[in-house]
Amino acid sequence: MMLSDYFSLDELTISEVAARKGIDNTPSPELLLVLQGTAKKMDAVRRLLGRPVLASSGYRCPELNTLIGSDEKSDHPKCLAVDFICPGFGTVRQVFDKIRLSGLEFDQLIVERGRWVHIGFGPRMRRQCLTFDGNHYAGVK
Repeated sequence: MMLSDYFSLDELTISEVAARKGIDNTPSPELLLVLQGTAKKMDAVRRLLGRPVLASSGYRCPELNTLIGSDEKSDHPKCLAVDFICPGFGTVRQVFDKIRLSGLEFDQLIVERGRWVHIGFGPRMRRQCLTFDGNHYAGVK
């Protein structure tokens, strides 16, 4: 099932951990509508980068979110965040900088452990740009 021009339900809900642990990572009908909106915002990211975007984590049910040790304030269980890479565009930092310097709206943009970009579309839309090394967050201007 396609949620938007470029993103399917499967790619924004897939989780190896959920599959291994037998966790149902299917969003409720209400959250599915939110995830569809997030997918459409990710379409804008895809258009900006001009290359396929590979999502590694979108929706995470609360049980999965806790199991992987994610922050309780995470936007993933609310269907408002996606972790991704775009190897056809460039490095994680190049992807981050392209989005950061664009006019795209987002709440948070984070380079996580130098391995992927996290983009959050929470309601505050602060355009907060950070790096996270696994222990500490640092602001980026």
